[in-house]
Amino acid sequence: MTPPAAARPADRAGRLLRGGRLLEWATLAWNVVGVVVLATLVAESGSVALAGFGADSLIEIGASAVVLWELADTGARRRRTALRLIGVAFALLTVYLGVQSTVALVTGHHATPSPGGVLWTALTAVVMFGLAAGKRSVGAALRNPVLQTEARVTVVDGLLAVAVLVGLVLDAAAGWWWADPLAGYVLAGYAAREALHLLRPAARPSL
Repeated sequence: MTPPAAARPADRAGRLLRGGRLLEWATLAWNVVGVVVLATLVAESGSVALAGFGADSLIEIGASAVVLWELADTGARRRRTALRLIGVAFALLTVYLGVQSTVALVTGHHATPSPGGVLWTALTAVVMFGLAAGKRSVGAALRNPVLQTEARVTVVDGLLAVAVLVGLVLDAAAGWWWADPLAGYVLAGYAAREALHLLRPAARPSL
């Protein structure tokens, strides 16, 4: 028997919500594994960039947890709180990138080349960009600004993976140890813009 037409939008919304939760659980799981992998790689290489990338993974874990909390009950009040918390995550990411990049430049830190770090950051970039695209799509279909905003956190995570990857490769191949911290400053500027947008009440998306 064909379901009533009125029931179909609700069924589609339910499927989209399940898809959004699945994307966030996948992001959460990847970053939990990433913290363990990166801790091992940092112990072997002494890389400041990889250590910082591990800190970014912790921030992404927090952002994913916020979105899963919001998707469990998409009321306006919870949505506003979730957007503020993601804004805080962007602010923390800004501080981390700025401090990490400054320390690396001031100390002239040269890490031991890390093939494992190159492989993990390359894989992470591919996975994060794929997850971000899925979140943008589902968030737009649901008209959910929290999921769409967290997609930008995931994009920053992917961009940071690329920056760390480029820094590791250039350091190993050409001795350009300063490439990674410079890329870090660019990403810090992007993260700061997102944080200011979300933490200014007048600038938050209307719900």
